[in-house]
Amino acid sequence: MANPYRELFAAPGAVAFTAAGIVARVAMPMVGIGLIAMLSQLRGDYLLAGAVSACFTLSMALLGPRISRLVDRRGQSRILLPATGISVAALGALLLAAGYGAPAWLLFGLAIPSGCIPSMSALIRSRWTEILAGSPRLHTAFSFESVVDEMTFVFGPALSVALCTILFPQAGPLVAAVLLVIGGVLVTAQRGTEPAVRAANISDARVGSPSMIVLVLALVAGGTIVGTIDVVSVAFAERQGSPAAAGLVVSVYAFGSAVAGLVFGTLELRIPLPRLLLLGVTGTAITTVPLVLVSTIAGLAIAVFLAGVFFAPTMIVIMTLVEKCVPASALTEGMTWAITGLNVGVAAGAAATGLVVDLIGAGAGSYVALGAGLCVVAIAAIGLPVLGNAVADSEATPSL
Repeated sequence: MANPYRELFAAPGAVAFTAAGIVARVAMPMVGIGLIAMLSQLRGDYLLAGAVSACFTLSMALLGPRISRLVDRRGQSRILLPATGISVAALGALLLAAGYGAPAWLLFGLAIPSGCIPSMSALIRSRWTEILAGSPRLHTAFSFESVVDEMTFVFGPALSVALCTILFPQAGPLVAAVLLVIGGVLVTAQRGTEPAVRAANISDARVGSPSMIVLVLALVAGGTIVGTIDVVSVAFAERQGSPAAAGLVVSVYAFGSAVAGLVFGTLELRIPLPRLLLLGVTGTAITTVPLVLVSTIAGLAIAVFLAGVFFAPTMIVIMTLVEKCVPASALTEGMTWAITGLNVGVAAGAAATGLVVDLIGAGAGSYVALGAGLCVVAIAAIGLPVLGNAVADSEATPSL
């Protein structure tokens, strides 16, 4: 039996742009948590640290789609390095300001342009779409990309915190900035696989079409589950007297998602994508039920592993639907909106769960995931006809 992943990376330039993209993608999740680790050490103020990090994350969420729109209109090679340069310059100034005791307002002011980071996940997926347009291997490529996302969000934050605590407070964000520059330069150098700039003769309103709204809302609800699991894992482990076990539990979640994503990428999809999405989110919702029933660390690890099994395949289906629902001239922007929806959901889930844990207790936090699971099923069910029509239109109309 042929290995679909071996066939995938046989495509000219695939190994080069994938490796280059991973360098920058490891850096992106390092920054937010690195700012928290840095400022908590330098200022001893967790409220300030969390607020500055949140400001950076919100800025990245708001600026990301706009940067991707410029990428679609002018090309990756013309936008990637200038945008990265703005981000890295502002981040460097933020590190200096923090070290020299600058006022809080300046830290917030510098955190905003620091969020001017191109969505490397969207840029790399756009390259796969460019070289595999119309090929069934695009499904395998999106599967691999979801696994890469999982791994960077596991190892990136851990590396950043370790650097901040072992070397010096600014080390995590500083290394992240260096990796962003290296990754940006390496990706830009891969001109052979850069997506062509296409005339936007299909209305850009399709990026904000009903089908895209359904997909983004589904990712917000799905991301809420992810954010809940992160907070519940920490709170539950502390309640059990084993705070270090939280990292293990979160890693198990990522491992389950990564394995499922790799397996899913080898399958030939015969079920229509909208129906496959509904099946995936239903499985996701069902796996939130054990989270409210567990009473041991081992039980929580098993529960989050099962939850992770449905996450990557669902993410893969959503990204494939995005590719169907937006014109080729706005593909990077569409994918960035999807990733933004996921990040907003993760942040909202973490905030809501933290509030519930503080007011009621660690066990009650899992009900946020349960509620989000019900919401994502409702969103997918209501949006099923809309997504079906969008896919039918895409298959009837050649991409431009």
